[in-house]
Parts: sequence; structure tokens; C-alpha cells
Amino acid sequence: MVFSSITFLVYFLPLFLLLYHLAPNKYKNALILIASIYFYSWGGPKFVFVILGTTFLDYFLVNAMHNQKTQKAKTKFLIVSLCLNLGLLFYFKYCNFFIDNINAALGADIKWLKVALPIGISFYTFESLTYVVDVYRGVHKPLKNFWHYQTYILLFPKLIAGPIVRYHDIADQITNREKNYTPDVKLSGFLIFCMGLAKKAIIANTLGMQADAVFKLPAEQLDTAAAWVGALAYTFQIYFDFSGYSDMAIGLGKIMGFKLPENFNNPYISGSITEFWRRWHITLGSWMKNYLYIPLGGNKESNTKLYRNLIIVFLLSGLWHGASWNFVMWGAYHGLFLVLERLFLGKLFEKLGKFVSVPITFLIVVTGWVLFRNEDLSYATNVIKQMYAFNFSDGKFALNNDFIFMAALALLISFFAITHKTMQWQQKFYGEQFSGNGRWLAVITGVVLFYISLSFISALDFNPFIYFRF
Repeated sequence: MVFSSITFLVYFLPLFLLLYHLAPNKYKNALILIASIYFYSWGGPKFVFVILGTTFLDYFLVNAMHNQKTQKAKTKFLIVSLCLNLGLLFYFKYCNFFIDNINAALGADIKWLKVALPIGISFYTFESLTYVVDVYRGVHKPLKNFWHYQTYILLFPKLIAGPIVRYHDIADQITNREKNYTPDVKLSGFLIFCMGLAKKAIIANTLGMQADAVFKLPAEQLDTAAAWVGALAYTFQIYFDFSGYSDMAIGLGKIMGFKLPENFNNPYISGSITEFWRRWHITLGSWMKNYLYIPLGGNKESNTKLYRNLIIVFLLSGLWHGASWNFVMWGAYHGLFLVLERLFLGKLFEKLGKFVSVPITFLIVVTGWVLFRNEDLSYATNVIKQMYAFNFSDGKFALNNDFIFMAALALLISFFAITHKTMQWQQKFYGEQFSGNGRWLAVITGVVLFYISLSFISALDFNPFIYFRF
């Protein structure tokens, strides 16, 4: 089940919110847990026992680790927990990939059962890892209540696609969030949810159909214009798809009294790839920084080790997104530009100013998305060649008015906050303070966006969610 499905919007969500707001405070977490298990079981009934089993083991492993008197003993429990979580992630997500590559490299014929991928395994595995590592580091004490830990991991707004939430950021809200039950916070959550739904169902889906239409064609049939149409369509599709889903998660969290961390902050107005990664999938970037980059040494050692650390982190970031070489190459591509920015490109961008560096950064990002989108590396590289071949004579690609309008709207929204003034307007729109007329405007806007989105979902036989498989 995903947030942009009719089942969720028409049946699951209204019933859950009704019961949630009728339930006494002491039963709300139990209701969340039951709803979250049902939510996950809808799309992955075979795998719900995997996540329940790992959370059960993790809870007792972490508590046992905390009770050890020596650091050596604690480290042993840490290693067991890491092996459990990373072992399951490797088995389900990467075994097929490595077996296939071993067979290809050695000409072998190792037989292996094709393993299905549990929904959202990367997201809840990373959250489990943050919990055990933070307890080991002494960032916070382990939970005394097993059901609170289950609620933290299984909280359905962020269960299958993030944001990736560190436990200490949400700990107090699991046990006490009455202060967040204000009408303005709930209204803000409703509005953010509806805006996220509109971003996904109206903009991302329309652009996604165009991207699919382009990338279904053989690369040799694409001229430069068609290649750019596909690349730009996908660039805006993945942003509005994933940021829209994150907005829906954050909005639902607010309605329920949780304040989840922001996951996107206008990434396409970035003036460098370094800035882009401070604005894109913020919670993943934070996770990579705290649990990979800093433990590797971060930027406190020599420049050579700094560059090595960046490349390692982004190779792993690419692999995190999917068990395929195109994701690894996409991670290496971004890691390369991060290294170049520390060598000389960052200073050049500063001298050029944002109205030159932003378009250049955007072109770099768009080109990278072609690698991300197409698992066939040969096809992806041919599309990129066509993008920069400036060949406009080989083919014609008809664009419908729906796509042109949505692409223009996506462009406007993506770059709206590029000035300080427009950024302030956007922040007010996403704020939690409403005047009398502002409340009515928020309600009307949310309701209109909800029903327009619902009509798009009902009318179009196209409603994918890109990050669903990660």
C-alpha cells in the first residue's frame, strides 16, 4: 500500500484518523502499531514477519549490549546486531546482484534462488542501525518498553520510504506528543499532505509517463531534443515523486502529533553538488555523514583520505539505492564532482555566482539522473551522448499539452525559492501559524488539491512510486 493509492486515501487513512482521534492518548501508540503492521502487510504479507522478527531480536540485543560492563563485551553485541541487520539487507537486496556478477566474471553457473525484495528494507534497516549504534555510542539509553521500539521502527508514515529518522529525534514524541495536537499543527499537516499528494499524483505521474515514453525507445532513435525531454521529465518526476511522498509522510506525522525531519529543501536551486546533497534526501545524507563519513575519518585527515572517504561514501550511497551497476556509477559520478569541488570547482562556482553555478549544477544533476534511471549502462551512456551531440535532425518527438504545462509548472515550483524573498513566501506557506482567513484558505486549498489528485489517480492508469523498491 502506498499513500497515493485509492485504497489508502479512501479507506485506510480516513478510518485510521477517525479511530486515532477518538482513541484515548494511552491507546494511540497501540493503534499506530496495529495500523502500521496492517499497512506493511498489505504490500508485503510474506515479509512482515521478517521486520517483526528483526525488531524483536534487535530490541533484546541492544538492551543486553547496554547492560554489559566492559567495552569489549558491548562491542561483541554491537557486531552481532550489525551482522543481523546488514546480513538481512545483503541477503534480500544484494545476493542476486553479486551471484550474477560472479557468474559473469568467472563464466560460472552458480545456482541461486531469486530472492524477492521486502518493501522498504533499506529504510527500516538504516533506522535499526542508528538505534543500536547510538546506544553503543552513549547518545541515548535503550528503550525500556518493547512496544515503543516497535512503534519507532514501524511508524507507517515513514516505514517504506523515509524520512530516515534517528531515534533520539523522535524518542520524546513516542511517549508524549500531546503538545503537538494543536489545531494549527494538524491543519499544517493536512495541507502539507495534500500538497505532497498533488506533487506525486498530478505532476510526477504526468511527467513520468513522458519519461517512460522516451526511454522505451532505442537510443539510436533519439535525437538531442528527445533525449533532453526524457532526461528533464525524469529529473522532475523523481523530485516530485519522492519529495511529494516525503511531504505526505511529514504531513501525516503532524496530524498524528509527530514532527518528522525535512527530507528535501529545494535541491534544484543548488549552486554546487555539495549543496545539492545538503538539500536532496537530507535524512539519507545525514545518515551517511554520521555513520559512514565521520567514522572513516571525515575531513579531519589528509586531503587524499578526504577524497577517498567521499568516493567510498557515494559508491555505497549509489549501491544503497539499488543492486545494479548503474546506481554504483551514479554514486561514483556524484562522488567525483564532490572531489572536484574540493579541488577547484567549488571556488570557481563561488566566483561565477549562483545565476551561473545553479544552471551548471542542474545540468550535472540531470545528466546523472539518466544513469540512475536506466539500468542498462550502455543505453544510459548513449542517451547522454545524444543529449550533448546537438543532433536535432534524426527524429521528431511529439509533446502533448498536458506534459508541456506540467513541465512548466514543475520548473516554476522547483526554482521558486531561488531568491531570498520567494524563499520566505514558501516558508510561510509551509508554516504552522494561520490567521483566521488563512485557516479557511488552507482548508480549501487542501481539499481542492486532495480531490484533484484523487481524480488524476482514478483517471490515469499510471501511478508508480520510484523509491518503493529501495
